[in-house]
Amino acid sequence: MPRPAPLPPHPDTEIETDETVWQGRFPLQRIRFRHRRFDGRMSGPRTWELWRRGRAAALLPYDPLADAVVLIEQFRLPALAAGIDPVLVEIPAGLCDPGEPPEATLHREAEEEMGLAPRRLLRVGDFLLTPGGSDEHVAIYAGEITAPPAEEDGIIGVAGLAQEGEDIRVRVWPAVKAIDAAVAGHFANSVTTIALLWLGLRRETLRREWT
Repeated sequence: MPRPAPLPPHPDTEIETDETVWQGRFPLQRIRFRHRRFDGRMSGPRTWELWRRGRAAALLPYDPLADAVVLIEQFRLPALAAGIDPVLVEIPAGLCDPGEPPEATLHREAEEEMGLAPRRLLRVGDFLLTPGGSDEHVAIYAGEITAPPAEEDGIIGVAGLAQEGEDIRVRVWPAVKAIDAAVAGHFANSVTTIALLWLGLRRETLRREWT
């Protein structure tokens, strides 16, 4: 596999050594560096492990007519390792292929994970997920969709790519219920919470502009 891309140059950062210590699907680097402190001096040598996951994109699917969002649920092993319920409520998301714009990633992931295609997109923001250890940063968008008919508990069905072993439950939530749950801290997935808190502030505007 090719080595990960070098860190971009920065006038206040000096890279002393850059070693790839693991070359799996996502490489792990051990980097020894110095950086400029707030008092203007350079720091002493520091060593960090850096997990290179790269760029990702996530979509908040919102139906302005039904005033509902479509969320997914799936098993996450790291959540189990963290000691929380491993079945997380999420929004569709995925890593961008090399050179792929986030908008293309969103359309692919929405189709694979929900069987839905957003009619239009609105950028929410770009967020670094684990600044203490990984370069993964996600572009979050809201997308206009039509929520499919659901059962009484909101479940639409199960989706995901069979060849990747995905087992994803898709559920329709009333927007107010989902926003209230995010405000109450009920969703452990940070991207889901960020997207829903944003919707809480922009929901009435979207309903006017998208209907």
